[in-house]
Amino acid sequence: MGEKTIRHRILKAANSVITFLVVAALCVCGAYAAYALWDNNRIYAAAENVQADMLKLKPNADAPDGPSFAELLAVNPDVCAWITVDNTKIDYPVLQGETNLSYINTDVYGNFALAGSIYLDSRNASDFSEPCSLLYGHHMENGGMFGDLDLFKNKAFFDENRTGTLLVPGKGYDLEIFACLLVSASEDNIFEPDQWRTDIDGLLDYAEQHALYVRQETIETLRASKAPQVLALSTCSSEFSDARTIVLAAMQPRMAAK
Repeated sequence: MGEKTIRHRILKAANSVITFLVVAALCVCGAYAAYALWDNNRIYAAAENVQADMLKLKPNADAPDGPSFAELLAVNPDVCAWITVDNTKIDYPVLQGETNLSYINTDVYGNFALAGSIYLDSRNASDFSEPCSLLYGHHMENGGMFGDLDLFKNKAFFDENRTGTLLVPGKGYDLEIFACLLVSASEDNIFEPDQWRTDIDGLLDYAEQHALYVRQETIETLRASKAPQVLALSTCSSEFSDARTIVLAAMQPRMAAK
């Protein structure tokens, strides 16, 4: 057998091995992509199922015979409120754990869930009586949890949508959204709510100076109020490594909630 023939067979065998490895790699990548898609859909479906269950228990102060907070508290005593932002998918119970990690990957039933829950900062009063209360929620691509906060980064949406409600056992608030910001996760003006226990002038100053969009008339109303209250909603964003989208809303007492 000539040297040329041997070299040809070696190259042919090598090509066969390379082809096999390439095909195997593509199969592995395809299998992983299929698994990732399945797993992603499973996570979203689980979150949607929990929300659908909870919506059946959403308190309604306008319907005396409807669900009450007592039913939510029977599911989980850590439920402290219900947040709704009009014209978004944000319509969830709010929980508060011992730490800010308690519900980051735990659903309202206490089960592990990557989507987690909407939760109140553990340093805040659970009855939302403080000048500034801070809520957290995961950013989900389908707009679930706090994913729809992204909508407020669009000026047209921000201009046309400003309302929501926060129901707390025994009381409720109308929400008036007045600012949308993009901040770092280390921004103390947002993520250190303790500093606003006596007044929120510094927070309002920060919003005026750094917001993507702001409603000046709402800020002036808050400044003139004897007991202003602000609700901050936070979720992850993709603009930079530790980016957070923040929506600020003025809280106005509105009703008694069962």
